[in-house]
Amino acid sequence: MRATARVLVYSDDAGTREQVRLAAGRRPAADLPPVEFLECATLPAVLTELDAGGIDACVLDGEAVPAGGMGVCRQIKDEIFRCPPVLLLMGRPQDAWLATWSRADAAVTLPVDPVAFADALAGLLRTRLSLDA
Repeated sequence: MRATARVLVYSDDAGTREQVRLAAGRRPAADLPPVEFLECATLPAVLTELDAGGIDACVLDGEAVPAGGMGVCRQIKDEIFRCPPVLLLMGRPQDAWLATWSRADAAVTLPVDPVAFADALAGLLRTRLSLDA
């Protein structure tokens, strides 16, 4: 098992980034390595971190401004080679179709439900880490 899993968290709201960190805890599931969070508040920071590599999953805030997580997701899926899986945070369950449009791998609603979030993130990390092994 790898020493850590690196998760990029994008939101312009520090409170949302904190909700994500608290919901995942040190590790979202017992069979996964501890999680190391990289927090980004702007689109240029997200692109810089993804270009550097080593990211195992992304959590993108669909309600972020000025660049919303749905548009960011679609952009990185088009532009980043071997793009990490994306967990999208949506404002309403009715926006699930937008998550599909953005090519997100999973989606949960805000405010972050710790159980649903940890389950979704764990599923993405299991897939990514098993492919990298």
